[in-house]
Amino acid sequence: MGDVTNKAETSGEVKPRSVRVVLMALMIAMLLAMLDNMIIGTAMPTIVGELGGLEHLSWVVTAYTLATAASTPIWGKIGDMYGRKGAFLTSIVIFLIGSALSGMAQDMGQLIGFRAVQGLGAGGLMVGVMAIIGDLIPPRERGKYQGMMAGVMALAMIGGPLVGGTITDHMGWRWSFYINLPLGAVALAMVTAVLHLPKKRAKGKIDYLGAALLTLAITSTVLVTTWGGTEYAWGSAEILGLIAVGVLSTAAFLYAETKAAEPVMPLHIFRSRNFTLMSVIGFLVGFAMFGGVLYLPLFQQSVQGASATNSGLLLLPMLLSMMLVSLIAGRITTSSGKYKMFPIMGGALMVIGMFLLAQMDTGTSRLTSGVYMGILGAGLGFLMQITMLVAQNSVDMKDMGVASSSATLFRTLGGSFGVALMGSLFTTQVTDTMADRLGPEAAGAAGSAQLDAASLAKLPEAIREAYQYAVAAGTHSAFLLGAGVAVLGFVAAWFVKEVPLKGAGPAAKAPADGDAGAATGDGGPARAHEALAH
Repeated sequence: MGDVTNKAETSGEVKPRSVRVVLMALMIAMLLAMLDNMIIGTAMPTIVGELGGLEHLSWVVTAYTLATAASTPIWGKIGDMYGRKGAFLTSIVIFLIGSALSGMAQDMGQLIGFRAVQGLGAGGLMVGVMAIIGDLIPPRERGKYQGMMAGVMALAMIGGPLVGGTITDHMGWRWSFYINLPLGAVALAMVTAVLHLPKKRAKGKIDYLGAALLTLAITSTVLVTTWGGTEYAWGSAEILGLIAVGVLSTAAFLYAETKAAEPVMPLHIFRSRNFTLMSVIGFLVGFAMFGGVLYLPLFQQSVQGASATNSGLLLLPMLLSMMLVSLIAGRITTSSGKYKMFPIMGGALMVIGMFLLAQMDTGTSRLTSGVYMGILGAGLGFLMQITMLVAQNSVDMKDMGVASSSATLFRTLGGSFGVALMGSLFTTQVTDTMADRLGPEAAGAAGSAQLDAASLAKLPEAIREAYQYAVAAGTHSAFLLGAGVAVLGFVAAWFVKEVPLKGAGPAAKAPADGDAGAATGDGGPARAHEALAH
């Protein structure tokens, strides 16, 4: 065993067939996590129509992303300390329990609560996949298996909205949650059977204080963005109190991490400039992507008259361009080892795409909106996998789990902030516009109607036209905010340093700017062989 391991360390090669079998199991689990967001996006208008509570629309997503964000660092640290396989399987089970409960929800409050349970499991799904892949395959070699990951992305992003719309139209929205159960059962069986990782038993304890403080900081901050200007005035005692809690808990968290034996988020990983920049850019990618997936179907169904199924299909320009550009960027990175140009190009396209989407109104054709979505998708495609690749390349192997979880956390937080802030602007704009055009009483009556195209068609023409105009105004404000935020990502991308990727051979020398782990010889190939040798 030692001779073979040493050979693996020297050559950096792992049996491709064994790697593909393991990756297939991981891709099924990734599909489970990615499908959920895509399916729920197209089902959301119908869910609100049946359960009511348009004002709580963003909370169905926010509760999920909040729970995901809060649990992600813990899952990553548990994987580092006690082994990734057990943590990964546990997260799948929790996710499936949350899915079953969400499908049985009887009102919006229950749905929001059960989505939080689902989010707790989801926190371990993506970080588990990314950390395990980071253990098995050096970044420079990861492009060889990019086709599998791109295929899963395509299946989830293209099939998800279509499946979500079809299920919603023909089987009811509850099956958009139940569909996770058979897929999850397959993922559990596959991962249990084919993934064999060395068991770990760390001497230290999980940083529960740090995890609690981080959860408090995340929750209070997102509540400020969700409630500010809608539920409560920005200067109200509630909002000011939440801001104070957010600031104090963040400060306490940072202090606690400097004292913890096994910090849930080791602060030393942020000494790497590239890791910090990728965290910022990942946050902005999540902001744009989550907001787009949630509010584009609303615009298409309410303004352009699309059914739930068709609104899923109409997202194809964004999703296809995202998938294709991501695949191309991965191939180029693998062959050349160069990647700095991709965050810059992605940031520019994201700004342009968001700005163009903000120009849509009641007269915008589906072709025009499709072109705008394609531009945004291309921008996201340049950024999606590169942010995780560079983040993992910037740390030592022992921090692979927390690096993966931190990068995932910032992307999730970006999504939570995006949904919350864009949702706040959207709801306020719709309410104000309806009141201006119809008066407060008529606006309230129309606001309680279902959002889907079929129910809108039953409204009196004057109310329907006013509502469509209001939704267009709401999406304008939401996407204009997205464009402004995307500018920050474009600026940040210019400061990324081209550090050689691990697994690049002799050229992969330790970087001069202190980016840890950029050199080879970190034991990654050896771990890959050890995992696959069982």
